[in-house]
Amino acid sequence: MNEQERLRRWRLVLGGAAGGGFRELTGAEAAMDAALGALYDGGDDDSRAKGRSAGLGGSAPRVARWLGDIREYFPSTVVQVMQQDAIERLNLTSLLLEPEMLAAVEPDVHLVGTLLSLNRVMPDRTKELARQVVRKVVAELERRVAQKTRAAVTGALNRATRVNRPRHADIDWDRTIRANLKHYQPEQRTIVPERLIGYGRRTSAVQRDVVLCVDQSGSMAASVVYSGVFSAVLATMRSLRTSLVVFDTAVVDLTDQLSDPVEVLFGTQLGGGTDINRAIAHSQTLITRPQESIFVLISDLYEGGVRDEMLRRVAAMVGSGTQVIVLLALSDEGAPAFDHENAAALAALGVPAFACTPDMFPELMAAAIERRDLRAFAERAAER
Repeated sequence: MNEQERLRRWRLVLGGAAGGGFRELTGAEAAMDAALGALYDGGDDDSRAKGRSAGLGGSAPRVARWLGDIREYFPSTVVQVMQQDAIERLNLTSLLLEPEMLAAVEPDVHLVGTLLSLNRVMPDRTKELARQVVRKVVAELERRVAQKTRAAVTGALNRATRVNRPRHADIDWDRTIRANLKHYQPEQRTIVPERLIGYGRRTSAVQRDVVLCVDQSGSMAASVVYSGVFSAVLATMRSLRTSLVVFDTAVVDLTDQLSDPVEVLFGTQLGGGTDINRAIAHSQTLITRPQESIFVLISDLYEGGVRDEMLRRVAAMVGSGTQVIVLLALSDEGAPAFDHENAAALAALGVPAFACTPDMFPELMAAAIERRDLRAFAERAAER
């Protein structure tokens, strides 16, 4: 990068506060500066005198024009960051109820979370457009995760269903060799297997029951979006019986809507309090085969219900043989603020609580199906 390009970038970063040590911006650079200033400048008289006018005002058409400008001058990853900053810094949430603004935004997970939080107050003229925005994001997320999820889960189910009298094509040679190392014959330099271990044959029967229990408090917005998409993908697999429960202080079972992830997401209601104990109590009624069940709680663990009873319910699940997973977040944002005391109490029960990215979730489900040590998985997730 040459000196002129470095100075240009610093001028755009600093805005009007840069002073007179930089050349004057013209053309597209001036337009970029104005778009940045509308969002990030403080809006005092001095900054406006230097050419950057802060604030987007209360007009939806003006905001829509600004959204068009940033899409013209910045890449989509930067646009998404600027949109999120605009919603948070300039309190533009109410303007998302306007169709002309909604049509101008770059759809992403954060926008979907905001729209879902506005679902109950959204006017009818905006709802259909909001559904189109959500459907576009959901379709992109499904393309990102569906194939990897199905492959990971199918492979894990095949490995978990092993037989001791396999056909030759079904022999799991790695596990067979490890199980028969004591039968190594030095003179022949080979292993004479006493026991063959094979992959189970493919079956259309339900092999695992999966219950996802998702906290829909406001801080969990991105996790709610990803959970809805993953639930819908898992529900397409005949070898799994997938249920989806969302909760705040009330509990809603969305299992019957899993054929349409957009309907699932619009069935949530972001915000409100949290009663994890009540949600787990409902989830327990869905678990009829504990040894073949996986329970995934996605929550920051801030419990507004009865904490001791919540922990007793988790202990009962673990004791019955259910594979219990607690995710503090299912998103690309890392671990949110969470209740460390409850996380420690769950760890003492043998249930580590950790954040998981969407890209790691298929591997996590495979590990759970094979009943691998999830504490080791949690450590690797933290390292990533």
